[in-house]
Amino acid sequence: MNKILYFALCSAFLLGACKANTSENHDHAEEAHAHDHEHGENVVELSKEKAKAAGVLSDIIKVEPFQNVIKTGGKILAAQGDESVVVATIPGIVSLPHKLVEGLAIQNGQRVASLSSRNIQDGDPAQRARINFEIAKQEYERVLPLVDSKIITQKDFAKIKQEYENARISYEANAKGHTANGQDIKSPLAGYVKSIYVKEGDYVNVGQPLMSITKNKRLYLRAEVSERYYTQLKDITSAHFKSSYYDQVYKLDDLQGEVISFGKNPSGNGYLLPITFAFNNIGDIVPDSFVEVYLLSKNKEDAIALPYSAITEEQGLYFAYKQLCEEEYEKVEIKLGVDNGEKVEILSGIKEGDRIVQKGAQQIKLASATSSIPAHTHEH
Repeated sequence: MNKILYFALCSAFLLGACKANTSENHDHAEEAHAHDHEHGENVVELSKEKAKAAGVLSDIIKVEPFQNVIKTGGKILAAQGDESVVVATIPGIVSLPHKLVEGLAIQNGQRVASLSSRNIQDGDPAQRARINFEIAKQEYERVLPLVDSKIITQKDFAKIKQEYENARISYEANAKGHTANGQDIKSPLAGYVKSIYVKEGDYVNVGQPLMSITKNKRLYLRAEVSERYYTQLKDITSAHFKSSYYDQVYKLDDLQGEVISFGKNPSGNGYLLPITFAFNNIGDIVPDSFVEVYLLSKNKEDAIALPYSAITEEQGLYFAYKQLCEEEYEKVEIKLGVDNGEKVEILSGIKEGDRIVQKGAQQIKLASATSSIPAHTHEH
C-alpha cells in the first residue's frame, strides 16, 4: 500500500512538472511569435561596432519643403541689346589691329579694323565721295543766287539741291573714320570680341559682317525638355546650370535670374519644349556654350525625401532601412517620386517619425546578404 501511494505521488509530481514546462515553453513561443510578427521577416542585425565602421547613420524622418528638378541640356545665349555685329561700311581689303583675338576687351569707339580701297578697281570710295561732294557744292552755290531773279526754275533748283545734299551725306559718311591707310571701323559698344568672321587681307563688300562684340553682362539660358514635362513647365521658377569647361554649379537666384518664357509648342528639334531664363553674367560664363541644366519647380511644403545614399534597389524595387533599435534594421519597400539631384521624394513606405538610415544602406544590404540572418527571436 505504501509502495502504491509512493508511485502515485511520483507520477503526479512528474505530470505537474511536465505541464509547467509545456506552459513556459508555450509562453516563450508566443513571445517569439509576437516579436517576429512585429518586425517582419526583413530584419537585419548589425552590431554598433560594425555599423560605425561601415559609416551607417540614421535620422528621424520629418516632412520638409521639396523642390522638383528636371535635368536637361541647354545653351548660353547673349541677351538682346548686349551684342552688336560690326559690318563693313565700304568695300575694301581688311586690315586687323595687332593682337586682336576673340575674347579681347574692347572700348566703345575703339578701332577694330581698317578697310583699304586704294588698290581696287573702283578706287577709294571716300575720295570719290569727296570729289562728288565738291562738284555738287560748286553747282549748288552757282545757282543759288539765280533763284531770286528767276533765271532758274524752282524745279531745276530743287533737283540741284537734292544732288548736293545726297553728295554731302555720302561724303560725310565716308569721311568719318577715313585715314591715309583707309577706312577705320570702330566698335559701337564696350565689351568683348565674341567672334571674328574675317582674316587679314580678305576683301569685303558693304554690309558684310566683320566681327561681333558682346557686353557679356546680361545673358540668356535656353533649355529644352521633353514634352512629357509640359504640365510641369508652368511651375518652373529657377534653374541651376554647370558648364563643361568649369566645374562649378551656377544658381540663377544668385545671378538675379528670371523666367522669360516657356514654349507651348515643340521647337525645331523634334519633341522638345524650350524654356528661357535671363540672368546677369557676374562670373566667367561664355556665350554660345552648352551647359547641363537643372530646372527647379515650386516648393512642395510637406514632402518626405531621402538622399540617394539611403536607397537600395533590387530587381526594379526600391528599399530603405528603418532602424528598430540600436542593432536592428528593417528593410521596407518604398515608392519613389521626383528627385532634385540630391534627394528623392518618397511617395509611400515610410512616414514622419520613422528613424531611417540616411547613409550606409548599401552596407546593411551587403551584411544581410552575407550573413543570411533570420528574424530575431528570444531564446532562453
